[in-house]
Amino acid sequence: MNSLFKKLFVLLLALTLVACSGTTDGDNGDNGNGDDVYNVAYLVNGNLGDKSFFDSANEGLEQLKNDGRITLRTIEMGGTDSDKPKWLSMLYEVSESEEYDVIVVGTFQMPDFLKEVATEYPDQKYIIFDDITYVGDNSNVLNLMYKQNELGYVVGALAGSVTTETSIANINEDAVIGFVGGVDSPVINDFLIGYIEGAKSVNSDIKVDIRYTNDYVDTAKAKEFGLSMMNDLKVDVIWGVAGNAGNGAAEAILENNEAWFIGVDSDQEQTFSADLAAITLTSGLKNIGNSLVWVFDELDAGKEYWGTEIALGLADGGVGLVTDKNFDSVVTDDIKAIVQTAIDGVKGGSIEVPSAIGPNAVDIPAARDAVRP
Repeated sequence: MNSLFKKLFVLLLALTLVACSGTTDGDNGDNGNGDDVYNVAYLVNGNLGDKSFFDSANEGLEQLKNDGRITLRTIEMGGTDSDKPKWLSMLYEVSESEEYDVIVVGTFQMPDFLKEVATEYPDQKYIIFDDITYVGDNSNVLNLMYKQNELGYVVGALAGSVTTETSIANINEDAVIGFVGGVDSPVINDFLIGYIEGAKSVNSDIKVDIRYTNDYVDTAKAKEFGLSMMNDLKVDVIWGVAGNAGNGAAEAILENNEAWFIGVDSDQEQTFSADLAAITLTSGLKNIGNSLVWVFDELDAGKEYWGTEIALGLADGGVGLVTDKNFDSVVTDDIKAIVQTAIDGVKGGSIEVPSAIGPNAVDIPAARDAVRP
């Protein structure tokens, strides 16, 4: 009996020691490779299943979790106006808990909430993706952004090549492409300048019909623009860079059946209805998941960027192009090769894409005038 008691005591002591050696709240563990295991909370100001930014971020974080590099708590907070108070209260709740090394949020709807909470909890680290509203205001916040000018260059090389390839359905002989932007702003014009330069790289005489909805919701205005582009100028490729508003251009193409649409940010062939997906040639992507993996790669390498903005491009996997579905079946092999050459050139540094942002920003009005139909 005494022998049994001693064995039970030894077993209990061993279990206690193992439990005590585990990761405590707010402390990093070790994944067995000498790297820290970070406790991460991902607050979704919407719901998963959007096949866009929220899902992309979740895929990157799930990859990190499955690789044993982070623990992950994902909180879906809902995306309606009535849910917005929950965004702030949940951000406060997870910050106050001190359980997480990093809290991840995203999109243009979150910066005001994040600034308030990040200021209140200066020792808590935060990542916000696809927003630069308060860059540098808080030394505990990393703003993750994406080089939309590089993305624009690749899309422009594609559009500029497709627009005269009459073996492709809906394409005419005129070298005129379209761009429907949201607000006439540095970020939207960063997409635009890349688009212009990429198109000019394959056809120096290309013309670009450029219009702005001046918001991100007015699909009717974008549809009107799309119909005018096709009917008046024979535009046969239109890139919509205006959030939901840009989808109106796709609706115009569906109605006229005289062009191809190119989506933005996420794979719009997946998010569109079947009929709109059928006239979508490809989409330019912001790879949110890849960018989050990149951040933790950098952390493991001892590199931190808190209090700054990091913009990731083609070389970092931060942006990219959908190359399956319609792109694969519709685009000719010669044009695919042109697009790949553009990608390789930007990645390798032999092609430097101008930008509409920063001290060396290009003259956008002059760039627009130079390609005006």
